[in-house]
Amino acid sequence: MKPSSSPALDEVLGIMARLRDPERGCAWDLKQTYDSIVPHTLEEAYEVADAIARRDFDELRSELGDLLLQVVFHARMAEEEGRFDFNDVARTLADKLIRRHPHVFAGVRFESEDVQHAAWETEKARERADRQGAGSGGNEPASGVLDGIALTLPALARAAKIQKRAARVGFDWADAAPILDKIHEELDEVRAEMGAGAPHARLEDELGDVLFAVANLARHLKVDPEAALRRTNAKFERRFRFMEETLTREGSRMEDESLEALEALWQLAKTRVG
Repeated sequence: MKPSSSPALDEVLGIMARLRDPERGCAWDLKQTYDSIVPHTLEEAYEVADAIARRDFDELRSELGDLLLQVVFHARMAEEEGRFDFNDVARTLADKLIRRHPHVFAGVRFESEDVQHAAWETEKARERADRQGAGSGGNEPASGVLDGIALTLPALARAAKIQKRAARVGFDWADAAPILDKIHEELDEVRAEMGAGAPHARLEDELGDVLFAVANLARHLKVDPEAALRRTNAKFERRFRFMEETLTREGSRMEDESLEALEALWQLAKTRVG
């Protein structure tokens, strides 16, 4: 293992090496694989996002450590197999950051932020093509526009990314207005399928089209659909908890109230907790 420049990081890498030691290590850590660790990696990334959303910076420090552990764990397993180690991961990242920021490290000037972003995307596309060429010995065709979009991304985020890639080659709406019409069109199709008593698979398909169109509208409005939905989830939760707490103080329960009473309480919650 190559030395790092951080004593704390050296300690973390040493701890992971000990945990994975075949003779003196931890049984749980030793039986883990890349695949078994993936759910933990995803969970830690979401917990980082949650700490940021709550502006809990003590928690954020802890969660970032947990996310770093996932990187250290994967890198350690790769090192044991002779593939790469943590320092290779860091070196690859450093090289990538320098390569993608020529305006900072190579004196390149961009006319605007849009031109800079286009150059960033072009560089990423070149990197994907290089990786594919290296993996196939250079005998495969150039990578497709949609190649390299992780299947494990949340569906809304992946929809927006797919649409963003398609837009690079001109397959996109000129502005946001027609997308609203598209959303209404897709909703009409859902309504028609409902009226026809369509099977579940058809309803799922049509609702997927609605969500895909909504993600497209969010992209055009420069809104992160995942962030928007998280905010709405949090808003609903605040209001619903207010309703629960109000009824508890009054000695009642939500299930004992009429829908009209609950709607009135919901409207009150909107004024009280936003």
